[in-house]
Amino acid sequence: MRSKKQFLTSAFAWLTIFMVLVLAPLVLAMIGHQEESRGFWVEFGVGLGFVGLAMMGLQFLLTARYSRIGAPFGLDELLQFHGQAGYIAWAFIVGHFAVLFLADSEFHKFLDPTVNFPRAVALSGVLIAVTLLIAFTHWREKFGIIYEWWRLSHGVLALFVVFVGTVHILQVSFYVSELWQQIVWVGFSLGAIGLLMHNRVWRPMQMKKRPWKVKRITEESPTIWSVEFEPVGHDGMEFKPGQFVWVTLGDTPYKLQQHPFTISSAPEKRNSLRLTIKELGDFTSEVKNLKEGETAFIEGPYGNFTLSESVATHNIFIAGGIGITPAMSILESLRERHDQREFTLIYGTPDVEHTPFREDLKVLSSELNLKVVHVYENPPEGWDGEEGFIDGGVLKRNIPEEHHQCEYFVCGPPPMMDAAESKLTEWGVSVHKVHSERFNIV
Repeated sequence: MRSKKQFLTSAFAWLTIFMVLVLAPLVLAMIGHQEESRGFWVEFGVGLGFVGLAMMGLQFLLTARYSRIGAPFGLDELLQFHGQAGYIAWAFIVGHFAVLFLADSEFHKFLDPTVNFPRAVALSGVLIAVTLLIAFTHWREKFGIIYEWWRLSHGVLALFVVFVGTVHILQVSFYVSELWQQIVWVGFSLGAIGLLMHNRVWRPMQMKKRPWKVKRITEESPTIWSVEFEPVGHDGMEFKPGQFVWVTLGDTPYKLQQHPFTISSAPEKRNSLRLTIKELGDFTSEVKNLKEGETAFIEGPYGNFTLSESVATHNIFIAGGIGITPAMSILESLRERHDQREFTLIYGTPDVEHTPFREDLKVLSSELNLKVVHVYENPPEGWDGEEGFIDGGVLKRNIPEEHHQCEYFVCGPPPMMDAAESKLTEWGVSVHKVHSERFNIV
């Protein structure tokens, strides 16, 4: 496993690259600029716009699902960062308008339809679009927007903001009067379009050459189903245990319907791939109705929630509910490789009936050096094990005193993960020894 110093160095390098790209438009604007300053607040407002637009453009890169971008964080953490960066980009763009409007009434004309109707409509549309991006994401379920339509609107609205923002900069041209500066901004806009086309056209084209079909559907517990896929005309997929994929069901990969699920099977079984899915949303509630032989297209693998680099002699999994899926992939792979290091699984579920893979875990604990600790919210009569929720007390009773030497893998409901991570931090466990999977798009 990488040392803490290596982890922090790599993390700092990527954050530095991000900050350089975000601030690059300010540097670009100042090169060769000889106009007199229009006052602090006007220049500050303009700067907010440049930075906000740059952040919006980088959002396309953050969500492009390139495995090398954002290391060492992994795609899961990268998407979480994407969400937070979206709020900041919104604040910068709205701030751009607000500061300029307050600084000089001359800027009011940019939203005045009697002065320039197309410009006023386009810039008003930017304010509406960037606000809808935030609102639809934060309150998607309250608005009743299904995931597929949210995903489409997310891409269209973001592209609209970047396109109009670029045209606006070129039309004002106060800071981009040189031809080469204009070419850079046009390239910026085309780059965002290119990234979107790569994700929506090129990748589906490649997926169509490597179809899969549904082989078997198994009920693991009420509302949780395992779907096993087998490759059609190819050798399957190489992946690391603990990674996830994006799945499109149907006869074509060119669909809005594409969802991420963690692989729950071992990579050693190349002729099949198992995804374990809980009924949570519109799409997942229909998984149980899949038919054997149905076509699927699978993109991936993604994610860094893996054990592959761990050199710890004792690895600890803290899982809740459907968060068991990456642990199952890892544990089944360990069995295939006859790995006899020490492992502990602390697993929280509502009750015995709603515990997927319960029998499989019994078998794994007999074949591996694995201790399974079930934590039931509603334990059966006569139960003498852990009950309630995974909290500091449960962790303290089941984690060895030499906890600094262990690696931790945490996946499950956000409250459980927050509690576990907080307690591990309180105990002084290094951040690079705690791996989390918060990917919860459904």
